Amino acid sequence: MIRINQITKGLVQGMVLAKVETFNPGNSIKDRMAVQMIEDAERAGLLKPGGTIIEGTSGNTGMGLAIAAVVKGYQCIFTTTDKQSKEKVDALKAFGAEVIVCPTNVDPEDPRSYYSVSSRLEREVPGSWKANQYDNLSNTKAHYEQTGPEIWEQTGGGITHLVVGVGTGGTISGVGRYLKERNPAIKVWGIDTYGSVFKKYKETGVFDKHEIYPYITEGIGEDFLPKNVDFDVIDHFEKVTDKDAAIMTRRIAREEGIFAGNSAGSAMAGLLQLRDHFTDEDVIVVIFHDHGSRYLGKMFNDDWMREKGFIEKFGTTARDLVATGLSGELYSVESNEPVEHAVRIMSEH
Repeated sequence: MIRINQITKGLVQGMVLAKVETFNPGNSIKDRMAVQMIEDAERAGLLKPGGTIIEGTSGNTGMGLAIAAVVKGYQCIFTTTDKQSKEKVDALKAFGAEVIVCPTNVDPEDPRSYYSVSSRLEREVPGSWKANQYDNLSNTKAHYEQTGPEIWEQTGGGITHLVVGVGTGGTISGVGRYLKERNPAIKVWGIDTYGSVFKKYKETGVFDKHEIYPYITEGIGEDFLPKNVDFDVIDHFEKVTDKDAAIMTRRIAREEGIFAGNSAGSAMAGLLQLRDHFTDEDVIVVIFHDHGSRYLGKMFNDDWMREKGFIEKFGTTARDLVATGLSGELYSVESNEPVEHAVRIMSEH
């Protein structure tokens, strides 16, 4: 765990600790449940030697499955959405996986969705097994048996709050259940995104399709209710905007020196939104799910951030200076002139 120092300074009471999961073989927390799902399937006779693993994945689960498949001798076919970063898709292909990109903005039941395509492949590909991370309870089991006990031990049992981005629900449900069994007073807070159904369902018990619309944030939120989301374990959902999540993802790298992914930005932004609920004695653990290298073309790319309206457009240009009337004469050099000409002009003027 790594203590968060700069982002929370003067804003959050208590100690904020990041459970950084980028040190796993596939650089994300999903490695834990990927291995758990495979080994449980092997024991149940569902996945046989030389078989094919099929899964709908945003990238991180696929990475964990692909690495394990290489070691264990399986093939992999993954479906993903067209909103996922190119880096994630390329990483899956690097381990020999076949990746099928599907449209994002369709209902889960639509035959074009990455959920539906993966289910169709399971029926059509001989000797295949679909991991089904959303409804496969081995996902929650991995975090109940591994991540939860680690957090309890690493905080000496002192944890008071758990803050986690919620996608499949396995991490928050497994860790949260373990921690609450040790201390029922621990608060478990899930971070959701606008365009996802989790928060309203938790608060009202109503699955409202009007809550569903396209969003940019990767790794959290859903337009359906995975079986791995245990709403009884989760005390509260906090929604974070795409913009706040993206900006915070960059801040974590630039202010804390931790190169984490988009869901870490969501979790930290949500934690700050909830800051009035903390006291000096609290020990708050926030989970950073994956590595920032998978978002170099997105949250860490200035052009992409400007395109989405998350950061301001380019700064002052020569045209802006001339328009102010304050810059005096404008000096220039041709593109084929030596650099020393430009240096000399700058020195003289």
